[in-house]
Amino acid sequence: MIVAALATVAALAWLYLFLDAADMTAAMAGMDRTMAMPPRAAIELVLLFAMWWVMMVGMMLPGVAPVILTFATVNRNRQARGEPYVPAALFAAGYLLAWGGFSLVATLAQEALERAALLSPMDMTTNNRLLGGLLFVAAGLYQFTPIKLACLQSCRSPLDFVLNHWRDGAGGALRMGLTHGVHCLGCCWVLMLLLFVGGVMNLLWIAVLAIVVLIEKLSTGPWIGRAGGVLLIAYGAWLIATY
Repeated sequence: MIVAALATVAALAWLYLFLDAADMTAAMAGMDRTMAMPPRAAIELVLLFAMWWVMMVGMMLPGVAPVILTFATVNRNRQARGEPYVPAALFAAGYLLAWGGFSLVATLAQEALERAALLSPMDMTTNNRLLGGLLFVAAGLYQFTPIKLACLQSCRSPLDFVLNHWRDGAGGALRMGLTHGVHCLGCCWVLMLLLFVGGVMNLLWIAVLAIVVLIEKLSTGPWIGRAGGVLLIAYGAWLIATY
């Protein structure tokens, strides 16, 4: 039941992204990629924020499924002992709330980059190789930081997280989800910034980043992340050197 619900929500998020990308491609047909666009109105910023948040839902839900399922299992066991039942949806809502905060920051960052002529408002991709190179290097270096490794370990140990961060009640479940979302955000936020390089609405690039995040969470040990970090730094250095 929970797996089906998570799969449905993730599928709907990807469908939204596919339709939105198709609309953007149609709107860009015959237009100059470097053409300046007027500042977004408030409603347009809200829609951009919604796009970012739906994107995060589609990218991150598959990776958090083991934690949500673990929460549900522990919760059912507590219910069998006569303790109050709390829907796993509250945990998931707290998790997605954390990524909603990231989506808000990403929306404001995108608007600022567009106003500074560092991001194409047409296809939402940076047109500055130096910026792209710096983001790749930053993402690569972050792979080696203690905070990255600590947050990743939290994401890799669903049972440990649920038991060590358990809070009773609906508010407790929401707080647990938010806490895990912050840990996940600490693990992945720099990688998400690479969307500005590969294209915010480039579905292939979105899928690649989502798969990388999922592989990191499901693997053990630091070697995959570190190998990826070396590749990210090397590519970023090449972009900067050829700027």
